[in-house]
Amino acid sequence: MGRNWYLLWSGSAISALGDGIFLAALPLLAATITQDPKLIAGVSFFGALPWLLAALPAGAAADRYDGRRLLLVALWVQCVLMGLLAAFHSQHIAFVYGMAFLIGTAANVPRAVGQPLIKATVENHLLERANGRLFASQAVALQFVGPPVGGLLFAIAVPVPFWVNALTFAIAALLVTRMRTERKEPTGRPRVREGLRWLVKHEALRVITVVSATTNLCIAMTMATLVLFAQQRLGVTGAGFGVFLATLACGGVAGGLLAERLLSRYRNTVAVTVVLIPLMWLGIATVARDLVTVAVFAVVSSFCTAVWGVATASFRQRVVPTELLGRVSSAQTLITWGVQPVGALLGGLTADWFGLLAPWYVAVALRTAVGLLSLKSLRTHWAAPDRWTHAA
Repeated sequence: MGRNWYLLWSGSAISALGDGIFLAALPLLAATITQDPKLIAGVSFFGALPWLLAALPAGAAADRYDGRRLLLVALWVQCVLMGLLAAFHSQHIAFVYGMAFLIGTAANVPRAVGQPLIKATVENHLLERANGRLFASQAVALQFVGPPVGGLLFAIAVPVPFWVNALTFAIAALLVTRMRTERKEPTGRPRVREGLRWLVKHEALRVITVVSATTNLCIAMTMATLVLFAQQRLGVTGAGFGVFLATLACGGVAGGLLAERLLSRYRNTVAVTVVLIPLMWLGIATVARDLVTVAVFAVVSSFCTAVWGVATASFRQRVVPTELLGRVSSAQTLITWGVQPVGALLGGLTADWFGLLAPWYVAVALRTAVGLLSLKSLRTHWAAPDRWTHAA
């Protein structure tokens, strides 16, 4: 892994730190405006909606244009948007919705171009290592360091975390500017839906997509009113909410770093993660009434999520043709991330009708059912990777 990879990795980690700050600061901003679970869930809905609307166009752009240039444009746009949010933060929830939507739209591009850029800067046999490091650094920045910092900065002054977030995007853009990759000339207009068709025809990727989409749907359900769950069930407020978010994902650091070793030694690793994740959610819903107990279950859950992410990302980068990777990755994003606004709405409505624990129970039931139905296929195909490679 050479200079280009480390610059890409560093830029990704720094921008992820800003995202982690934003992850804590945005719902806290919403909670200062309203305590209505439905309205607070609306922040998650509008932030996730762009994954449903913009994923496929972003993937087509990633396959047509130079990935490095697209990434730079997206980072600067996010920097400007975050600065606008900091300068004009409002007491109107509609303004928060609008900024969440625009920032989420811009975030589609880095995700779309990231897959081809990783493949272009890392040798094939090092993909698990590269993806593992990427997942670990993002777990540290996005969920372990960023949220506590975001909560602390919000406690100092409302606009401060958003100004800091704008700065992280600017630094990431400067790092990407130093990358020296072969310039890609614009190709003919790629068919946007071609990646979706390729994904649907590929047996292994279909299984992965269904499990990932269900997981993200369930996570969105629980995250939509998480700030109220933390405040009312755990007594966590202000800067403590950022610490709470960090405990939910600290296992992702270890999962990212150990994924390469586990996947190479134990062929059932992926199947085990599928079973353990909903069990950990059940523990949070039933017995966790303090931050320490939540952390125990959440560490295992985030560890498994990171291992699953490294395994599936590396597999996708290997089997998908380079000229289709942006569109196939974005087609998968359309499905796996596009369900998040639906999950946010369901989570808000469920919490409003049946209480703050209800989204957790619904998530456990749904994720368990899908996981069990997919388990046989996952175990069979992961033990026979050649079949997956030629399934398309």
